[in-house]
Amino acid sequence: MLRLVLLLVGCLTLSLIVWHIGPGNIYEAATRLGPLALCAILIPSLLMYAVEAYGWKITLGPAGQSVSFLRVFAVRTAGEVVNMTTPTAYVGGEPLKAYLLQKSGVPMVEGLASVVIAKTTMTIAQVLFILLGIALGFWLLGSQGSSGQVVAAGLLSIGLLAFGTMAFVFVQRRGLFTWILEAVRRLGFRIGFLEAREEKLRALDRTILNFYTQHRTTFYASTGLYFLGWLAEALEVLVIIYYLGGPADIWSAISIGALSVFIKGGTFFIPGSLGAQDGGNLLLLQAFGYSDVTGITFALLRRFRELVWIGIGLLCLAMLGRETGSPGNPPAIPRRTKPGR
Repeated sequence: MLRLVLLLVGCLTLSLIVWHIGPGNIYEAATRLGPLALCAILIPSLLMYAVEAYGWKITLGPAGQSVSFLRVFAVRTAGEVVNMTTPTAYVGGEPLKAYLLQKSGVPMVEGLASVVIAKTTMTIAQVLFILLGIALGFWLLGSQGSSGQVVAAGLLSIGLLAFGTMAFVFVQRRGLFTWILEAVRRLGFRIGFLEAREEKLRALDRTILNFYTQHRTTFYASTGLYFLGWLAEALEVLVIIYYLGGPADIWSAISIGALSVFIKGGTFFIPGSLGAQDGGNLLLLQAFGYSDVTGITFALLRRFRELVWIGIGLLCLAMLGRETGSPGNPPAIPRRTKPGR
């Protein structure tokens, strides 16, 4: 019920922003973009999806060598559409990725381990990208006034996020899933599903620990690839502003892209970050000296990109679903899975 209320508030907020700026002004700005411009706007996100898919693929180890890059790309795109369209804080599609990979010959334990590791490297890269954006924001906007206060608040928030990420890595190295099982037991609960799969959970923890201790180079490579993927966000900002006729430079684009990612991540509890993401992007571009029309058109074009990738993700999900049967609610760790590495 709360999420429905937030969704309605988000729709109302976005509608009021559009009405305040003027639908005619927005339409006039958007009609200056032709099919070529719309295709060009999609290229950075294609690069981002491709680089991040490879960043995930290398964490699969030997089990993933037999899986083609295109299949990994399709599986990741299908999982991401679940993350984007369901109220699961961008993690609901992760078990689905492991389930779909299992049908390509990757054991469930290794698939789940790679999902956890890739999510970790992606988050670390995201923190680094946002920190870079905040630093550039201080440099470009200065540390005085309201803009400086916004950037300072973002710096404090990203510090908390970085601490949480480090804590998450620490827990993984100590046995994430075993720790969850033991924590549930200490609270006096006995969950049959988890109890019956205790050995599989321990095997999953051993696989994750083995990666961190034996494959550090791969860990750094995956983090670097995800960082390049995040930089594609800045390229998208640069392309959109260019086609909207505004002056753009790479440093502003990186800062805007990083702070936009931060805004989206901070409003995950709102379905699709509707209203909050759009209003945040509008205020962000205003802080960098762009007009209201450019700001809201920029936000709506990014929504257009999201809708395109939701469509592609649903298509990938339908195609993979026909191959594997219905992917709905796959078990996290099936009983017959062999232990990983």
